[in-house]
Amino acid sequence: MERPARAAFVGAIIAALITLPGLGVGTLWDNSETAYGEVAREVLLTHDWVVMHLNGAPWYVQPPLYFWIAALFVKAFGLSAFALRLPSALATILMGAMTGYAVSRQAGTRIGVYASIVLSSCLFQAVIGRLAIMDALLDLAVALAIFWWFRSLETGRNRYFVYGWIAAGLGFLAKGPVAPVVALLVIVPFAVWNGREEPTHFPSARGWIGGLLAYVAIIAPWLIAIGVHSGMPALVQLIGHYTIGRYTGVIENQAGPVWYYIPVVILGFFPWIAFLPMAIVYGVRALRSHATPTNIARLWRLAFTWIVVPFIFFSLAETKLPNYIALECPALALIVALYFDAVLRKGTSRSIVASAASVPVFIGLCAIAITLFVRDNKLTSSALSVAPDLVEMGLAIFIGSVITTVLLLRRSTIEWAPYALGAATLIAVDILAIVALPHAEQFKPIPDFARIINARREPGDAVAIQSFRGANALLFYTMPPVYALAPADATTTDEGQPAQSVICAHSRIWLVAPKKRPAVDPLYGRARTLVHTNGSGALYLIDGPRCSRT
Repeated sequence: MERPARAAFVGAIIAALITLPGLGVGTLWDNSETAYGEVAREVLLTHDWVVMHLNGAPWYVQPPLYFWIAALFVKAFGLSAFALRLPSALATILMGAMTGYAVSRQAGTRIGVYASIVLSSCLFQAVIGRLAIMDALLDLAVALAIFWWFRSLETGRNRYFVYGWIAAGLGFLAKGPVAPVVALLVIVPFAVWNGREEPTHFPSARGWIGGLLAYVAIIAPWLIAIGVHSGMPALVQLIGHYTIGRYTGVIENQAGPVWYYIPVVILGFFPWIAFLPMAIVYGVRALRSHATPTNIARLWRLAFTWIVVPFIFFSLAETKLPNYIALECPALALIVALYFDAVLRKGTSRSIVASAASVPVFIGLCAIAITLFVRDNKLTSSALSVAPDLVEMGLAIFIGSVITTVLLLRRSTIEWAPYALGAATLIAVDILAIVALPHAEQFKPIPDFARIINARREPGDAVAIQSFRGANALLFYTMPPVYALAPADATTTDEGQPAQSVICAHSRIWLVAPKKRPAVDPLYGRARTLVHTNGSGALYLIDGPRCSRT
């Protein structure tokens, strides 16, 4: 009996328990969280809901959906990490619920519940659901579009096709054309493949017209508004440079080899990655078998297409980031869920027991890798402060994997194995959020410097940063503008504004820079006082006699 609401409820609860506890603990992470948080804040500061701003200047890098939602939460709850991360957490909760519902309606309640548990408790979802970035909204929109279009191909009802285009439109407003492009890259090959295996209801002309009209109705108002306000160059920069340009070129030094996403998927789909190889093998066999029910074979085809095509697409892109591939998580979860259900119906198998038993091995390999990284980068003292937290997290997963292995050994308890591993991951992530992350605050000097600046800042004071990481964080924790100064020996303006023009233009300058001063370090006749140090950084106050800007 299909009970999609039950699967949706389980997925939402697991996702909520893994994202909401400790969501507002600690300060934002530089670079993306603080940049996007500042853009959301400047929506309220500028009262401009059309053109996004960063550091007081128009910012044509990302579409506005995340910033609109985050600004509303900031208005409701105040400026905080919790308010800025809440859009991602809610999108992740909806993703867990929606995936459970869609899979359950197609394959039954048990598979739907398994899919929602696996998805909501994998590392990718836990991390992205806790960050003030727009990727959770993008992933939700892409998944909704794919599942609605899948339903349209299955039933032939045009309204599902329109719903998919509505989701694609929201995805466009979340992160640009990548949303409809990736969704189409999945559903078109699936439709062709599925059409060769069984009757498939391709959308009618009426469906296409209705869907595209709905899509245009969602994206056109903002595009027209920003075009009227800022002209075509703004749209060219947004769509051409920061969207198409990310694929054809390297943006912000975010490059990687063609195999970049292999280790990303291995780590991001932890701990369920242990079951993925055998799940893939079983899926291939299921597609070759005439005994596989039609509805299940259809899901296997969708999952494989969803995994393979976007993986190749993003692997061939010049710009690479780990979060790009996270939109595959629903398909990965679906494959593992189908595999667990097959094992449960069969009884048990050595392969799935071995897979569960490999999770502790993976934890051990991670521990070795972390130890080597700490030793090679001389981070011993810093690592010791968070080592107990990492041990507790590893122990939670270890115990969960052992319990999962034991449950898989007996036919009567196999059904509960995914619950055990999902619960262990939930506990580990919450330990990370509530216990470990507060300990990491000591490694964030910028909020510390910003507190001092805000307490002692006078009208007319300027804030600047030079040769030190954290310009976006300094901006977020103070107020715009913040000046990024080029080193004194810089030959181009690519590294920031000329230091002299800023130092000489203001009565006092609060400067964040390295403690160790460079050989070329002019002050143009002004005085510099060391106010505070934190790690390798320092906060200086520059004042004294005014100087010439040139």
